[in-house]
Amino acid sequence: MDIKPLPPEVAELLEKAKAPPMLRAHLALVHDAAVTLTECISALWPELEYDPEAVRMGAATHDIGKVVFPDEMTGPGRHHEAVGAGVLADCGFPERFARFTRTHGRWRQEQDAPLEDLLVALADTLWKGERDDELEDRCCRTIARMCGLDPWRVSLRFYEMTEQVAEGAEERLAWQQEHKA
Repeated sequence: MDIKPLPPEVAELLEKAKAPPMLRAHLALVHDAAVTLTECISALWPELEYDPEAVRMGAATHDIGKVVFPDEMTGPGRHHEAVGAGVLADCGFPERFARFTRTHGRWRQEQDAPLEDLLVALADTLWKGERDDELEDRCCRTIARMCGLDPWRVSLRFYEMTEQVAEGAEERLAWQQEHKA
């Protein structure tokens, strides 16, 4: 399986934090999905002004709080969301990237969530083959509004793209499970 490497500063952070292998694998998979999403979005809507680097870094670090709450890697819990930004801030990561630790699970509560926050949440959904119509619709409407396009036209291309990103989920899930140690 070909997974795009995590940014070096994230790989270094995970090493220093002694992140468990499963968390490293999960962050790599979500980052990989985010890279694919941002590449496709930039190709489909080159006029769209957004921060693809923030999306990729947010995806690569969104669950870093699980180094503090490792039980949340395999069980329920949202404590990691509250502490993740602090973990990143302590390591010198800017708020521009750290915010995703809080927002990736709260996009429904944030009516005016920036596109970048929605895309990190989407990458965290698509990598495992799940689809979320509400999230995808919000992404489409946001892109359409930002580009001055008809939402219907955006949605046609967007849903094809997300279907492509979601493909191969069984292999990714199995790969993550191999890192359960």
